[in-house]
Amino acid sequence: MAVKIHPSVDGGVKQGSGSFAGGTLVCKCKDKPVKVSVTGDVAHNHACGCTQCWKPEGATFSVVAVVPRDNVKVIENGDKLKVVNASATIQRYACTVCGTHMYGRIENKAHPFYGLDFIHPELFAEGGWAAPGFAAFVSSVIESGVNPSEMAGIRSQLKQLGLEPYDCLSPPLMDAIATHVAKSKAAA
Repeated sequence: MAVKIHPSVDGGVKQGSGSFAGGTLVCKCKDKPVKVSVTGDVAHNHACGCTQCWKPEGATFSVVAVVPRDNVKVIENGDKLKVVNASATIQRYACTVCGTHMYGRIENKAHPFYGLDFIHPELFAEGGWAAPGFAAFVSSVIESGVNPSEMAGIRSQLKQLGLEPYDCLSPPLMDAIATHVAKSKAAA
């Protein structure tokens, strides 16, 4: 039996329109949902196996991407948002009623990803955002309860979906982190 990776990719990865101009993220509440406006397309969209990202019911992975923090604005019912874990690097703002993570923000200006917010594109009311391109922190699903004996099948399934599995981030993102660290050391 195939593992349910994530509802947005289980039937195949849908390619983006190439012209997505942004839209509105909407939480799962039926009454007074939280709405967050995002301008522009997403970048580095991926399936994530970490234990911190929000996953829809029954999903083994989340799907998460980044956008410039200046492109994110809470437009409705922001009073329902609360940071899930104040000590985490990524401050994940979740709806206190339905639990949906609406966006995650890094406040540490020295962090390589400062200036980017993390969002879950499947929450867009509109379609056409850039497709997921890889899977990150794949081994971490074991920490969420997946039997280690299932990992070869999960990696195979991710590859069949065109989502190269990594146990960290993709090589370009790891290069960006290393470049940031090297520049920080040179400036010190």
